[in-house]
Amino acid sequence: MSVTAQDLFQTLETDELLLSDEPQMESSQHYHQLQVLVTGLEWHWRDRNDFFIGANLSVYYNRDHPRRRKFIGPDFFLVRNTERRPRPSWAIWKEGGRYPDLIIELLSPSTARVDRNDKKTFYHQQFRTPEYYWFSPDTLEFAGFHWAEEGYQPQVSNEHGLLWSPVLELHLGVSDGELRYFTAEGEKIATPDEAALRAYRRIDQEQQRAERAQRVAERAQQAVEQERQRAERLAAQLRALGIDPDTL
Repeated sequence: MSVTAQDLFQTLETDELLLSDEPQMESSQHYHQLQVLVTGLEWHWRDRNDFFIGANLSVYYNRDHPRRRKFIGPDFFLVRNTERRPRPSWAIWKEGGRYPDLIIELLSPSTARVDRNDKKTFYHQQFRTPEYYWFSPDTLEFAGFHWAEEGYQPQVSNEHGLLWSPVLELHLGVSDGELRYFTAEGEKIATPDEAALRAYRRIDQEQQRAERAQRVAERAQQAVEQERQRAERLAAQLRALGIDPDTL
C-alpha cells in the first residue's frame, strides 16, 4: 500500500502507555538492514548508557488534544544524552521535549516519494532533527542531510563514499549492499555476529597454532626418545664387546 503525505500525521485514541503503532517492514531486506543499523550501533556503544535507538517505533509529538496523540514512525532514529532503557514508544513531552537527533528512513517503492519530500520537510520543520538520511536496500540509493535554517543541506561524501555524522561521531556508507557504520579512520564497524565470528576465527587460529606447536614438540620429543634408544643400543653393543661405555 502506498504512503501519502496525510499518512504522516496519524492520530491515536490512546491511554497513557502510548504503545507503538507501526506496520511491519516492507521486506526481509528492510528488516535485515534495520537489524544491522540497530545491533551495529548498540554493539559499538555497548559500554555506554546515554542513548536511545528507535527501530520502526512511533514518535508521539503532539499532545494538545486530551485524547488524540499525533505520531510518526521513522524506520530508525537516535536520541543522544538520554537514559538507555526500553520504551514502548518515544513521546516527546515525556522525554523533556527531546526530538530525535538523527533519523534514517529505508526507501521502498511505496514510501520513497514521501521519504524524499514530505518526511524530509516534516523532520526539518517540526522535529528540527540535525541529521536526516535515507537508504534504499533495493537500489542502494544513499543520501544524507544536515539541518540548516533554510532547509536540509546535502552532505558531501569523502573519497571513499562515506558521509560523516557529527551526531554519531562515525561515518555512514554503503558496503556489500548494506548501510554500515565506519570509524573516523574509515574502518567498518562490526555487528555482534561479525564480532563473534572474528572472535571464533581468532580462537580457531590460536587453537591451530597451539596444535601445530604441540605437534612440533611431540616430534622433538620423539627425536629425543629415538636418540636415547640409539644410545642405549650402542652402549649395549659396547658392553657385549667388554667395553664400558662410561669410560669412553
